[in-house]
Amino acid sequence: MNSSSQSSPAEARPGWRHAFFSDSVRFVLAPVILLLSGLFTANFVISGSFTWPGTSRTLALTLTVLILSREFVYKEQLSRNESPGRAWSAVLYSCVLPYVIGVLVMVALWAL
Repeated sequence: MNSSSQSSPAEARPGWRHAFFSDSVRFVLAPVILLLSGLFTANFVISGSFTWPGTSRTLALTLTVLILSREFVYKEQLSRNESPGRAWSAVLYSCVLPYVIGVLVMVALWAL
């Protein structure tokens, strides 16, 4: 038996780093970013100070959030051979739900 026939644990599980990264984006990074962007967007809308710098920041944030959701959650689920319905469920769970929670928290804070 030579040393080239033995495989390391990393070689035995191909793609484990990719799976870890994509799961950490889906379950940690995306929900945190979407929660904070929901807070920021709701604060901007409720405050009523619609200046051009604030509006452009909010539009840029919204575009960034849409790209994050599509590229790093939806497409990643499709690349794992999930059905489009399951990929949209992942977007709903990881992106839409935290965004709505962020908006609701800001509305509740403004109502106090």
